[in-house]
Amino acid sequence: MTALPSLQDTRIGLIGLGYVGLPLAVEFGQHYPTVGFDIKPDRVAELRAGHDSTRETTPEELQAASQLSYTTDPADLAECNVYIVTVPTPIDRYKRPDLTPLERASETVGRLLKPGDVVIYESTVYPGCTEEICVPLLERESSLCYAATELPNWPPVGWNKTAESVATAAVSGDTLDAINVPGVTDTLCRKRSPLTLTPASDAAPGELIPAYETVGAQPSGRRTEAPEHVPAQTATTDAVALSSPGGPGSPPKTQPTGHFYVGYSPERINPGDREHRLTTIKKVTAGSTPEAACFVDALYNRIITAGTHLAPSIRVAEAAKVIENTQRDVNIALINELAMLFHRLNLDTEAVLAAAGSKWNFLPFRPGLVGGHCIGVDPYYLTHKAQEIGYHPAMILAGRRINDGMGAYVAQQVIKLMAQRDLPLRGARILILGLTFKENCPDLRNTRVIDIIDELQSFGALVDVHDPWVDAAEARAEYGIQMTPAPAQGIYQALILAVAHRQFRESGSRRLTRPWPAQGRVL
Repeated sequence: MTALPSLQDTRIGLIGLGYVGLPLAVEFGQHYPTVGFDIKPDRVAELRAGHDSTRETTPEELQAASQLSYTTDPADLAECNVYIVTVPTPIDRYKRPDLTPLERASETVGRLLKPGDVVIYESTVYPGCTEEICVPLLERESSLCYAATELPNWPPVGWNKTAESVATAAVSGDTLDAINVPGVTDTLCRKRSPLTLTPASDAAPGELIPAYETVGAQPSGRRTEAPEHVPAQTATTDAVALSSPGGPGSPPKTQPTGHFYVGYSPERINPGDREHRLTTIKKVTAGSTPEAACFVDALYNRIITAGTHLAPSIRVAEAAKVIENTQRDVNIALINELAMLFHRLNLDTEAVLAAAGSKWNFLPFRPGLVGGHCIGVDPYYLTHKAQEIGYHPAMILAGRRINDGMGAYVAQQVIKLMAQRDLPLRGARILILGLTFKENCPDLRNTRVIDIIDELQSFGALVDVHDPWVDAAEARAEYGIQMTPAPAQGIYQALILAVAHRQFRESGSRRLTRPWPAQGRVL
């Protein structure tokens, strides 16, 4: 099996420079030669100018990444040996996973792969997606073999339980020689040199078994399988002339028969959060072989001060990420349902939650809109996979229905309040404060404020939207909304505080309601 790169010789290509990719590129760019790639020329131009429109990184942080460069040309990634994919994984109009960005990124990386290269995915997906969707694309585009080995009881007991320090990598030459964990006596992931593929006595035609040496563990029997167009043989990095599928007389097709490795380390970025940053959030890591897992874990430990958690497999790491946000979604759905119930009971929801929260183990969730690129999207990836295998995820889907309906519910409550005051709805002027999917960030992706706007407009209301965090051109391009930079005073029959931005909270309710609504018509 082709050797992994050494940590000292790591050259990183980062695919996607959005909310997830840029902070990662900036951190790695302080330690390794790093090339940040994005398909948007405007995004690359602003970063080269030292400006980040997402506000996740400061000009000083961009400048500190002295080894980071930016490009829109995939050819500039050719010298990299580690590729990190951080593209979005949205859903389509039918709430199904849209893997188009992930597939296109995998194809781009596949065309660049060389024997021994490592591809690490950070995008949130359902369990199995990386190896079922991405890996075949990498194999097809690169004509290389995917290196994958599973071990029982991996990682070993004690690996992730060391609180006082994280795993340290001992790197020798061009191979990852060993990983030592305090409190664990055995040395793990010791590579035999060279590590090769050898035919197995019980292997079916076309199957190969990796020959490796791991202290304290035995192979599980899973084989590294060559792509259909590569015959079973000892793997080398030399080119081998293969018969062309065109038949007799066709020119031979020359292909490398080396291997590439895959890792997975799901992103945990929280946009707008200045306390929980990339480096201070523990990172889950995984790899397609124990050696690859050790390499990925050591690579991230170079930048993550909070440490890492090495998962047993890529599928476990994928599942861990998708349930993080699914759990939050279900919990928020419960509180949203309770808020609707308490409204009918004429109870103050916040007062009820404050009283219940006096018990130590009551979880402090609050009702609200659930949008964005994570919590409002990720559960659909899990439910897609569940339904694919014949399981109906009733609770997860019920939570999604509740949260997806909260925008319309808020609008309907406003309509009822206006009707109670004999305020005509058709032609009424309504001001909405906030458009982003959450407070104190400019991210408009999957904002559910749009549901409030659509519901009010369906009744003939004239809706203005004011948000100091939003780029007006982006709002117009994404949702067709013409932002209101300076709302006129005294003309609105209703005002809705949709997003609790810092500017709105600091103004207080009196200052917010004084200038804009018409006299006696504050809702």
